[in-house]
Amino acid sequence: MNLRNPLGLSVWVILVALLCSFSIEPARAESPHIVVGSAHTKKSVIAFPEFKDLGGATGMAKGIHEVVLNDLTFMDLFQFLSSAAFLEDANKTGINLDSFKMSNWSSIGAEFLVKTQLSSEKGSYRLSARVYDTTGVKLILGKDYLLGSTDSKAAGHIMANDIVTALTGLPGIFRTKIAMTCQKAGKKEIYMMNFDGTEVKQVTHHSSISFSPAWGPDGTKLAYSVFTRHKNNVKNIDLYEFDFNNNTVRLLSNHKGMNSGAAYSPDGKSLAVTMSFLGNPDIFLLDPKVSTVTRLTKSFGTDVDPTWSPDGKSIAFVSSRSGMPMVYSMNVDGSHIQRLTFAGRYNATPSWSPMGKKIAFAGYLEGKFDVFIMNPDGTNIERLTKNQGNNEDPTFSPDGNFIAFSSNRTGQENVYVMNVDGTFVKRLTYGLGRCVAPKWSNIPR
Repeated sequence: MNLRNPLGLSVWVILVALLCSFSIEPARAESPHIVVGSAHTKKSVIAFPEFKDLGGATGMAKGIHEVVLNDLTFMDLFQFLSSAAFLEDANKTGINLDSFKMSNWSSIGAEFLVKTQLSSEKGSYRLSARVYDTTGVKLILGKDYLLGSTDSKAAGHIMANDIVTALTGLPGIFRTKIAMTCQKAGKKEIYMMNFDGTEVKQVTHHSSISFSPAWGPDGTKLAYSVFTRHKNNVKNIDLYEFDFNNNTVRLLSNHKGMNSGAAYSPDGKSLAVTMSFLGNPDIFLLDPKVSTVTRLTKSFGTDVDPTWSPDGKSIAFVSSRSGMPMVYSMNVDGSHIQRLTFAGRYNATPSWSPMGKKIAFAGYLEGKFDVFIMNPDGTNIERLTKNQGNNEDPTFSPDGNFIAFSSNRTGQENVYVMNVDGTFVKRLTYGLGRCVAPKWSNIPR
């Protein structure tokens, strides 16, 4: 993949996004048909027959169908009916309401029906998708996509995103990326992968120790820290930024000591960073354009791991000012500092949910690190992992429905993902050595 484009999208896919205006109904439902974010006691039953192929591109149609099916399965919200239960042949009926009998689908237990069609059109292809509520016998999503290539993966991800949005009211995550630090062949570098662990790419090549990746809000930039040597062979931790638009790396900060743990503000105009050039590790605001810094914290402890609230008004962070590292919050100007956690011996790496309603963090309890979640005021703490090794570095998916994290439950640290309630855990990284500190990108704009 060309690292000029962090989302792996070719020019035609960008055109697809612009051309997806042939909509019968908007993709976002006025009220969600499926509520997510809590324990799933029952999965919604979906019938998703093979594409009706009118374009003579059977391989492409099957490829898109497979991608959409895999994406929707990743959500852990749906149960798909076997094609053996279908009462009609998708290639002998149409995709619009007047071309098939809805009773053929409701009678076999389908709550939702996804009908798709691929047809050729002046050297390109038209992908048509219709999603129906079988009980209400109504259209939920009607959308056409013009495709100028046979890249079934990208087309499938876009369609799956629209289906999820139509059914849940939440944005789809199927074009997002996860960045992480992996130690392979003795060196620690920044890598990134698709949301599901596929298409892993190495981003940095410093042949040193690169760590703490942080996505910019639009997914075109990635900040990270590197162990370097300054004049007279003095060791330092410098902050860099990779720009995917032009495939370049630039130095953001090389103040003496630490320049690490960066987090972009929601508007991308500043970064919260731990710096120690004044002696004690404190949190500063860095303006990436002019490299000026503003000090936010000043304590006898160590202040690290800043994370922004989605509205950009608050920053949660970890401080040892009370003796043991605990999670705190403050206003963006450094005022109104509040301690949020009081349990355990060590709390670290807080992550604010995209809706602003929760903060996840790693807490050391009963001899292990586990992932916890709490309200932004520190109340209602819930433990999401237990008895599975050390579990650290939580990061929310941009829809708030998943948490990626690192765990050594199999002996070596790898990146995993789970539902926000701690269920449906999946391992994402294999064969990359020790992988930690995952960070999920936002929905691409």
